[in-house]
Amino acid sequence: MSMGYIFKKLAQKLVQEREKQASASTNPIGNENVFLNKMTHSALNLYEHKCDINNFSKLVLSDPENDSHNRIMDELFASGVKDPFEKSKLTQLSDNKRFLRDLGLD
Repeated sequence: MSMGYIFKKLAQKLVQEREKQASASTNPIGNENVFLNKMTHSALNLYEHKCDINNFSKLVLSDPENDSHNRIMDELFASGVKDPFEKSKLTQLSDNKRFLRDLGLD
């Protein structure tokens, strides 16, 4: 194979790719793979979002009388875990220069 033949084939391939891209920008359905991939990705994101909302709603509304979270938190505090909402801890955080710098507030 000569270099001229290879160059000619390469040029034809580039022209075909440009034509595909041009037709895709004017007619998105003409380029089915790109259009369907974007639509599939968007549909999947919407479906996951809907599932997240439904699962969260089920969790929140499952048993309003269930207060086991309070028992769990009491056990954690009894075992030595610090309560992040204590006034002294909040005061320490508000005076913590590194914490404020990490938040971009310093």
